[in-house]
Amino acid sequence: MSSDIPPPEISVPQNYREKFQGREIVTKWADPCEHASKASMDCLNRNDYDRDRCTDFFRAYRECKAAWLEQRREDRRAGRPTE
Repeated sequence: MSSDIPPPEISVPQNYREKFQGREIVTKWADPCEHASKASMDCLNRNDYDRDRCTDFFRAYRECKAAWLEQRREDRRAGRPTE
């Protein structure tokens, strides 16, 4: 399957401030890496839950999440709002 390679853009979180502000209801469950999470689940569904075939998608999600958390840390240190 040619779609078993994640596109590079899923490793980059969306702008979390826009993601949070664009929601009608404020919730701690807003996830700027939702696209990477969905891609991981889609990969599992396509491959009958064979985790070994989806490791690149899991890695992309972890990279996205780490970048998002680092972005929030930097914003807090700089005194910018994080929500």
